[in-house]
Amino acid sequence: MEQRILLLQIAALGYNFLIKNLNGRRLFNLDVKPIHGVFPALTCVVQATMRTASHPMKHGIVGNGFFFKEQWKPLFWEQSIRLLQQPLIWDDFRLRGGTVAQMFIQQSLGPGSDILLSPAPIHKHHGIIMDCISEPPGLQVRLRKEIGGVFPLHRYWGPMASVKSSQWIAQAGISVMRNERPDLLYTYLPHLDYALQRTGLYSDTSKRAFIEVYSLIHEIMDAAKKERYRVILFGDYAITPAWNVVFPNSILKKAGLLKTRYIKGMLYPNFYTSSAFCIVDHQIAHVYVVDQKLVEEAKSLFSTVPHIEKILYGDKREEAGIGHPRSGELILVAEKGAWFDYRWWEDVKEAPEYAFRVDIHNKPGYDPCELFWGWPPFVSQNPQKIKGTHGRVDKHEPIFYATDIELPGNPGTLTELSASIKNLLDSEL
Repeated sequence: MEQRILLLQIAALGYNFLIKNLNGRRLFNLDVKPIHGVFPALTCVVQATMRTASHPMKHGIVGNGFFFKEQWKPLFWEQSIRLLQQPLIWDDFRLRGGTVAQMFIQQSLGPGSDILLSPAPIHKHHGIIMDCISEPPGLQVRLRKEIGGVFPLHRYWGPMASVKSSQWIAQAGISVMRNERPDLLYTYLPHLDYALQRTGLYSDTSKRAFIEVYSLIHEIMDAAKKERYRVILFGDYAITPAWNVVFPNSILKKAGLLKTRYIKGMLYPNFYTSSAFCIVDHQIAHVYVVDQKLVEEAKSLFSTVPHIEKILYGDKREEAGIGHPRSGELILVAEKGAWFDYRWWEDVKEAPEYAFRVDIHNKPGYDPCELFWGWPPFVSQNPQKIKGTHGRVDKHEPIFYATDIELPGNPGTLTELSASIKNLLDSEL
């Protein structure tokens, strides 16, 4: 390949936030171009769209988690690349000899790339062993030695999440550019997201987080130039202020549609006997209605709830690009300033054990309270602490891309940006 490419995703770096903090300047001599994001604006959805140039109704990743009907249970942050139901934009490129690396990309485990690095902790009965999966297997061994330790998973998510996760990922990406030299490297910087959700867009903490991510981008771009990589940078979604929180599962429980069971004083959901339940994900909530005769009842139930802007159902799901069998029969979209919380209990004493833990796989919904300490060693149970959220796609809150490559076409959406990268890769065949 004549020109190697670094594709760098910066979590939560929306166009407006970027321009404000750049004070109108260019981003390291690159023009910053606004584009329309993909709905819903969530990590896994964005990364699936970037790799397939298609919408969720095609690639099947309708959220960071969804209800797996074969198992009749919700699962979040599942990592198999086989969950993607569309070809990858680089499939033909690889068939012709091009090499691709994915580093810290969701749903990347399995075939689909030549070089791979992803967190893969081992969960013990008490605690976890922090570890990664890599291809080739010796890659993570070398990176541990070079960077000085295993990837700090506790800095990647949870109350201790910080810039240290992004620093480790940046160093790993630079090392792979220097040593493995893939033709295309797709990687990700996460930590700005945590700061904006914790403290909002206008805090000193968020300003420091921007300076940190700006510095890391600079460091990565300097290394890319040295290793003769061209760069494509993009932000995945825009964080917006959060003031209000909605509890759709609590509403379903009060209506008798969500069934629960008591286990040692703790209130757990019973998906097997429920008529409807909700899988929440920031500003988006999938409502799964078991009995189709109850869809209208569930829709009516949410139609008067404050801070819900719209309810997508039937053909409206297709029109929004999210009409997929994995989607709920109803999809709730929060109004600006609001987000959805997964809780269904009224008394914190009835909360399931996992509510007090960083437990991203067992909770039937995304829980940003995991970013805060409650009473150590537990996480917070106060949703009012959340100051930033995402998931909606609004015309006045675009995302961005910046590149030193002449991209085919003039991308105006994330899907079009992905298609342009595919065309660029195909032209190298």
